[in-house]
Amino acid sequence: MPSSWDFSDVVLASASPRRRELLRPLVPGFRVVPADLDEDALTLEDPFATAESLAVAKALHVSARTRGALVIAADTVVALPVDSGWTQLTKPTDVADAHRILRQLAGRTHVVVTGVALVQYGEVVSFAERSEVTFRELTDEEIVAYVATGEPMDKAGAYGLQGGAADFVVNIEGSRNNVIGLPTERLTKEFGLA
Repeated sequence: MPSSWDFSDVVLASASPRRRELLRPLVPGFRVVPADLDEDALTLEDPFATAESLAVAKALHVSARTRGALVIAADTVVALPVDSGWTQLTKPTDVADAHRILRQLAGRTHVVVTGVALVQYGEVVSFAERSEVTFRELTDEEIVAYVATGEPMDKAGAYGLQGGAADFVVNIEGSRNNVIGLPTERLTKEFGLA
């Protein structure tokens, strides 16, 4: 880790409003410059490697356009453990896919991994933070009603903890903010603020 980050120009490489809200208490002034990458091309079998490598790719991509800035990028992956390893649940492609994903999560514990990358002056620091989330059983009616809100459509795992899906959750092990999209507790340490 660099001895100190230069916070005079901070860029969040994400269009996510949730990440903006989570970062603001740590870094009051920052710019938003989303990274436009083909995430499917960078998906690996391991969700931890996927989240971290995507975050690094996003940070480097934006850093090339924002010389000298401290670029912060993140990527969140939702994964279910299976016998052969992991099933990664991305953002749903359509309403039917959102229904399918939520049925897979119902009554089970899944892993939420957020990879974070910090890039400045050629230095790259990255990590992946893990949280475990357990959903209660869900009825088809609950799934249909939740998907109809539109909330699941732009979120990995087809749900937002900070929204209507909060009622589905019976337990969280690890950082709640990590599940929302940015592990602020770990980021505070990486910034040297804790």
